[in-house]
Amino acid sequence: MNVEQYMIELGEQARDAARLVAKADTHLKNQALLAMADAIENSRPALRDANAKDLQAGRDKGLDDAMLDRLELTDARIDTMIEGLRQVAALPDPVGAISDLKFLPSGIQLGKMRVPLGVIGIIYESRPNVTVEAASLCLKSGNATILRGGSEAIHSNQAVADCIKQGLKKTGLPENAVQVVATTDREAVGHLITMPEYVDVIVPRGGKGLIERISRDAKVTVIKHLDGICHVYIDDQADKGKAINVALNAKTHRYGTCNTMETLLVHKDIAAEILPELAERYQAAGVELRGCDQTRELLPFAKAATEADWETEYLAPILSIRLVDNMDVAIRHINRYGSHHTDAIITENYTRSRAFLREVDSSSVMVNASTRFADGFEYGLGAEIGISTDKIHARGPVGLEGLTSEKYVVLGDGHIRQ
Repeated sequence: MNVEQYMIELGEQARDAARLVAKADTHLKNQALLAMADAIENSRPALRDANAKDLQAGRDKGLDDAMLDRLELTDARIDTMIEGLRQVAALPDPVGAISDLKFLPSGIQLGKMRVPLGVIGIIYESRPNVTVEAASLCLKSGNATILRGGSEAIHSNQAVADCIKQGLKKTGLPENAVQVVATTDREAVGHLITMPEYVDVIVPRGGKGLIERISRDAKVTVIKHLDGICHVYIDDQADKGKAINVALNAKTHRYGTCNTMETLLVHKDIAAEILPELAERYQAAGVELRGCDQTRELLPFAKAATEADWETEYLAPILSIRLVDNMDVAIRHINRYGSHHTDAIITENYTRSRAFLREVDSSSVMVNASTRFADGFEYGLGAEIGISTDKIHARGPVGLEGLTSEKYVVLGDGHIRQ
């Protein structure tokens, strides 16, 4: 296979499909999404069989537990894929919506209309459910998409792609509106990110190395996040029960996700009351603790945290802990070492919670809630294309609106400029 020619063909097909999808009405797009959901429901055995091949190949290659967890398609995750499609179908269609319409002194009306971005290339690792999330959001927002999953999920992604094509075919939408790259050759990625004549936006989802490479080499606009170094800060005016439950969930609910807490910050005046019990719960869950000197005075069994720990996204059962003098120190730590992804404060002090929301420079900032809520599905977006830590063009979980742009529209009645 000539990879360059193959990718050009995908690009040409996507560009043609994008023109048709952009003008498809909401009902037709929704019908396609619901048909995809039905196809996935009816293809559970095939999806499980394909996923089993990928999991076995992954184990043979020595993939770590976090990667295998992301790769696995459990029944619950298949359920989530189906529900995600149905949720996206139920969401308002942003395409064509006109906002801020107003009369100007000249007599014309000026507003902004939501429009698709065009062709979106998505590059991701491991998680085959991303194939469905990406396809659903791109289709509903009027975009065509080219999906390039990791080689470790090739069988799963192709099985999911078959379900997507069934849904498109059933409703008469172009099957090339969603294309999954069939080759595992890494050269395909290099071509995808350097084809601005065919691709309008690239969304990379995966490890830091992948995203850094895409950001460096792409000739197409990139919506990205580099990593998820998320924090929970327990204030000295925190409710103990809330603090323990949130801090435990934020770390142990799942280890291999970008919204998992990696560093716990605790006010020094409440540490002796909370840390020993919390540490006991962490140890029972198999979490390795690494702490600052003050932390280790309370938890002698904790390993010494290094400067590198504060900058590390573990994606594993490892947690770094630091005691701080006050909230201002906690905020400085978060803004210095964090990745601007998701950070939370546990406090009963309203004034401090408001200050934390204002001053922490992250795409999601939370009060008395687990960082694990930073997710498009949990935010009611139906699904997400990724969580952007950029400030332009989209920030936070990128749903339908994040996959559209705006253009000015002018309404007149024979008006001419004087």
